This record gives sequence, structure tokens and C-alpha cells, in this order.
Amino acid sequence: MSVLIDENTRVVVSGITGREGTFHTGQMMDYGTRVVAGVTPGKGGQKTERGVPIFDTVAEAVAATGANAHFVIVPPRFAADAIIEGAATADIDLIVCITEGIPIQNMIEAVRYVKSTGRARLIGPNCPGLLSTNKSKIGIIPAEMFAPGPVGLVSRSGTLTYEIVDSLTRSGLGQTTAVGIGGDPILGTRFLDVLPLFEADPETKVVVMVGEIGGSDEEVASEYIKTMTKPVVGFIGGRTAPPGKRMGHAGAIVSGTSGSAQGKVEALQAAGVPVADTTADIPGLVKQALARA
Repeated sequence: MSVLIDENTRVVVSGITGREGTFHTGQMMDYGTRVVAGVTPGKGGQKTERGVPIFDTVAEAVAATGANAHFVIVPPRFAADAIIEGAATADIDLIVCITEGIPIQNMIEAVRYVKSTGRARLIGPNCPGLLSTNKSKIGIIPAEMFAPGPVGLVSRSGTLTYEIVDSLTRSGLGQTTAVGIGGDPILGTRFLDVLPLFEADPETKVVVMVGEIGGSDEEVASEYIKTMTKPVVGFIGGRTAPPGKRMGHAGAIVSGTSGSAQGKVEALQAAGVPVADTTADIPGLVKQALARA
């Protein structure tokens, strides 16, 4: 099994004819992702160089191809509308948006609309997407470092996702699915939304949760982790960030004691989660968790 996507997922790409859209769609297809359609207004009826049919709207693409997932790789000024367009299409149940720099007010509206459907799930924005090992990927996650295995990973940081997956694989620890939820203040999916999916996945035996300073998502997730039957290994990025200074992501800002690295580490440890001091420590902690599971 896998989390959120598998070899049967059928993807429509908004922005498929742009430079980045063309490149990353090709990378997804090379990995085995079933990209069945693209959307670029005004280019409906054409095909990409790799033979993917292009439509003017997501609704037309879904009606013609049966797509059930929507990858948004368009400029910031169009991204929120593209998210809403996907969510408005009844057969789309997963939307992945990697776009960075979407105005917060636009994202508030988009996330509210997605949630109002009671059906669609949004991953992102400003995220690397997700990859289910040897099955499918939607987004920009490099696939070459992945190997099949028992570790599920959910992370606020794309770069840390890549680094940790590579470290796990080199240590003989393969992965089921890696989900990059993004680091913006307004997100479609948070730790608390992903952890239950790994808890329910029979192939996932241990979960690595990669947080960072800012916000309270890790503390909220810690309360759920207390109820999980599967072990969780944690890591918090940004421990050396000066107080009050934003580091990296738009959501990585600490105000007073709220969102501090120490607060997050303490919350995870109170939930029984071993927290790695460095990314290099994660494989060892995962092996210990698997031995106890």
C-alpha cells in the first residue's frame, strides 16, 4: 500500500507547457507517474512533446481522461485560482501545489474552498510534493535516492526531506511514502492530517516527522502521536535561529516562546518521540524504533 498516491493515480498538470511544468512533468512520467492530461488555457487540443493531451480547463481534462489528482505548477498570481479550479472538479480528490510566494489572502480563500468540498485534499503550497516509492510521484522530489522499505516521512522542509531520505537509504532503510507539506503559514495539509494515514498504512512501520521553528503544528501533532501504535522519530530544524528572526520558510518565525525549537522538542519528547540532534542521527534512531516495534 501507500499514502495518498499509488500506481493507479491519474494526474492532470496545470502549467504543463511552462518551462518548469515541462521539466517536472517529464521527471514524474519517467518515474512511472500516470500523467494523463495537462492544462494551459488557450492551448486546448494540442499535445505535449511526450504526447500528453492539453486542455483549456481542469474540468475538460478530467472529463476526457478520468484524472483524479491535480498538480499545480503555475506562477503565484494564478496558483490559488488553479487550486480552486481543481477542487471544484468532482473527481479530483488530491491537489498538489508547489508554487512559492502565493499571497496569503489568496491562500486563505483557496484552503477554505478546498476544505468546503469535504472531499479534496491540498498538499502545499511551497512544498516539494510527495512520492510513493516505486509507484508514483507528484511534485519535484528527486526520486533517485528512494528505496522501498518501512519508513514513512512527513516534512515541512523540502531540502531536509531529500537529505534525510538519502541518509535513510544509505543506511539500508527504505521508504513507503514521503510527504512534503510545505513551510508556508497557510497550508492545505499539516502533520495532524498525514500522521493518521501512516498509522493506517500496514507497510509503514515507523514514521519520521521533520518539523521546524514557527507555528504550533508540531505541538499539536505531539498530542496525536501519544495515541499512535507506530513509533515516530522527530527532527526540528532551525534550532540555532536568533529569536524573532524568520529563517527560510514564511512560516518559520518565532514570537517570544511560541514556535520555538525547544518547545517543539519538549512536546515531542513528552509524547515519547526521540528527537535527533542532527539529520545524521535519524537512521540510528529509526533502527532503534524498528527494533522495539
